[in-house]
Amino acid sequence: MHTPSGTFLPVMPVVPTAPTTHAAPLAAPPAAYPTGGAVPAPADFLPGLESTAPADEDAVWLHDALLGPHSADIVRYLSLARRCGGPVLDLGCGSGRLAVPFARQGFSVEAVDRDADCLERLRAWGRRIGPQVARRLVTTRADLAELRLRRTYRLALLAGTMIAAVPPPARPGLLREIAAHLEPGGALALDFTAHRRQGLSEEPVRTWAFPVPRFDGIEEWAVARQVFDLDDMSERVSYHCVRTGKLSTERVVRTTRKWIVDAERLEAELRAAGLRVDHRGHHRVDERTESVLLVCRARA
Repeated sequence: MHTPSGTFLPVMPVVPTAPTTHAAPLAAPPAAYPTGGAVPAPADFLPGLESTAPADEDAVWLHDALLGPHSADIVRYLSLARRCGGPVLDLGCGSGRLAVPFARQGFSVEAVDRDADCLERLRAWGRRIGPQVARRLVTTRADLAELRLRRTYRLALLAGTMIAAVPPPARPGLLREIAAHLEPGGALALDFTAHRRQGLSEEPVRTWAFPVPRFDGIEEWAVARQVFDLDDMSERVSYHCVRTGKLSTERVVRTTRKWIVDAERLEAELRAAGLRVDHRGHHRVDERTESVLLVCRARA
């Protein structure tokens, strides 16, 4: 997974960083961050932090706010697992958003991520549920770009647009490695955000503003700024967050980088890896963007 940077923003006079005696709840994006016509993020759109690991406890709130609307994909992937059977390979597993629910449903899961803290949170979650769940979870620390598998699987998952976190030169090798370790009748399921190229060239910068739900007495707003670079097919997302507590206001920026997925190129790479697209699902996010789900099988 990408690990975001976490650097404090310089002092800005509109939102003081010095402690204050009290803080009013934030009802709108702070004026200190010009949003350039920012609009609220659609409930089913992830600006980019889905492919990052939370770097600290405060970042978990933002991470959950972005992934929360996508919790329905657990049901979708679990339904697929019930058809395919286990064991399940969860690539870019994070803190176990899919892996732990799968283990609770009786599936043996190998959860792979490059972030050690995320893997420990996953294991701790499994232990809290109970020994039967913990025994079904195996964690592996590895970078997806250098993945080497040791067993075979009935279902492999690249959920939460994790394919966009893999550098394009490394993607064909990853797909070949997965295909080589699928059992007969097994499947690879992945999702990604597909952008209309003309729309990106016409509007390469996109800005979203949204409140971050927190339940610890802190008020938080985030302004997400996406910058698309069509020359290297990359996307950089910066989250400018303002957190206001009883005694102080803090501003922090978090950044992540991912890759723009070209659907035709991806499907060509899947075919070259020996995989055929067995099912293609999609739904429109806006006039230039759609969310795509592919379920692939090994070619006979």
